[in-house]
Parts: sequence; structure tokens; C-alpha cells
Amino acid sequence: MARVAFTTVRVTVGRVLLVGGVLILLFIPYLLWGTGLQTARSQDALRRQFASTQHALGNPVTPRHLTPEAGAPLQVAPPLPDPPLGSAVGMIVIPKIGLSMVVVEGTGAAQLSAGPGHYPGTPLPGEAGNVAIAGHRTTYLHPFYNLDQLVPGDAIVLDTPQGLFLYHVLTSTAVSPTDVAVVAPTPTPTLTLTTCNPRYQATQRLVVHAQLVGSALAGQVASDPARALAAAVIRQQSPVVAAEPNHDWLPAILWGLGVAAVTVAAWRLAALTRGGRRALVLLVGLAAWVVLVFYFFGAVAPLLPASY
Repeated sequence: MARVAFTTVRVTVGRVLLVGGVLILLFIPYLLWGTGLQTARSQDALRRQFASTQHALGNPVTPRHLTPEAGAPLQVAPPLPDPPLGSAVGMIVIPKIGLSMVVVEGTGAAQLSAGPGHYPGTPLPGEAGNVAIAGHRTTYLHPFYNLDQLVPGDAIVLDTPQGLFLYHVLTSTAVSPTDVAVVAPTPTPTLTLTTCNPRYQATQRLVVHAQLVGSALAGQVASDPARALAAAVIRQQSPVVAAEPNHDWLPAILWGLGVAAVTVAAWRLAALTRGGRRALVLLVGLAAWVVLVFYFFGAVAPLLPASY
């Protein structure tokens, strides 16, 4: 009897370790690729939101307007209030690395899971001063994965409700993650992009500085009434992403219990059936298990230390 009990315990522990190992192995590709599904959905909503904002303002700006006339003074956008956290700020396009995504307001975990995030408190794109934007490098569609490939002179375009703004890269450096001086105010119109460095780690922060070299303000934003309209439209945007995660363990525990329950149920039912019915039980159980694991990983990911 004791030997049977020991064998049962040994088999049970072995199965638990096996399932645990599989979950750990699956969690890595989930972080690298599965999180991109969430970001893709958020980007679709942000693109629609940004398009509706542009339509409401009637901005007739096109990329050809970005080439300034010789000797013409460089125009910057008039200052506007920061939009709500989680709303669309504008599009960032970096041709060299194939990036074209909507920038969201905020750099919290919830905002950065939707796309590159604008640092609140820094100027909006195209305004005077240091515009700062952060982005993930290896997860959530990894917008800044190839940021290290940028060299002086490379172009960065920001398309916003106030117009189009062309920046050229000045420098690319790696600094400590605690170095906040990189987003400090500057006397000239500049852009700062930040992400983790090296890839798959957060021991450093990769920082790309660029300067404004061309702009094309939307005609309606040039006058005070239109500036007020632009501010009103931007302020009325609804957040696309949720509020900052509260690091609640309860959802992760509940989803984890669901994964465990389905695992045990499928294993027992498979042991009690034979032939084609057994294969059907395993197939249905596997499908349910995969769905629950996906939601379980989604609840666990926000509990990990924040990283770009």
C-alpha cells in the first residue's frame, strides 16, 4: 500500500513539474510574440482615433510640405495641453527601421503595451523643447527593436493634429536606466527616443537624440480659434488602454487555478476513455488549456518588473 501511495505521489509530482516546465517554456514566446496581439488591437483602435481627430480638424498636410523653403524660419507647433493618458498623440514613422505606429500618451505599463509612449510633461511632437518618447524593444510588437541602427542624419517623422514634423538623428548613446537628464528641457526643438539596452535586458537605456529640421503646420492650427479647436478635440479623446495596472495577483491566481483544473480534468478523462473518444477528449482539453494559458499569461505579465 505504501509503495502504491509513493508511486502515485511520484507520478503526480512528475506531472506537475512537467506542466510547470511547459508553462515556463511557453511564457517566453508569449512575452516576445503573444503580447503583440494586445498591441495590435490597441494600435487599430488608436489609428481609428487618430484618423477621426485628423478628419475633425481637416488637416491638409502632406509629406511634401515638410521641405522648408530656403532661408525660411523653422516653425514649431503652438503649445497645447497634454491629451488624456492612453489617447493617440500622433504617428511616428522611421523609414530606416520600417516603423510606423501611433504614439500614445503616457509611459506606464498600460500605455506602453499599446505602442510607443509620450512622456507626460514633455512638449508634444513638433512643439519647442525636448519631445520624449519611450517604447518597448523586445515585447508588445517591439517598436524600437532596431533603434540602435539609427545613425546621424536618419529621418524621423511625427504626424500629429498640429502638422507634420521632420527630425534628423543627432546622436545615439547608452545610459543608466536612472539617468533622467536625457529627457530634460532643451533650448531648441529636439526629439528623444528611449528604450532598453541591450535587447532582452534592461541594464541600460538606449537614447536617440534628434533635432527638428522641417515642419509643416496644419493651416487650421495657425490661428487662435483653431488652436482652441485642436485642444478641445484632443482633450475629448477617450483612452484606448486601461488605467495603470494595480499589480493584483488575484486574476493570475484564478486563471492559474483554471489551467490546473482543465489539466487535471483532461488527464483523468483521457485515462477513462479509449480509441477515438480519447483523442477527442485530448483535443478539446488541449484547446481549452491553450485558451486559459493565454489569459493566465496575460494576467501574469503585468506582475513582472517594468521594462522597456
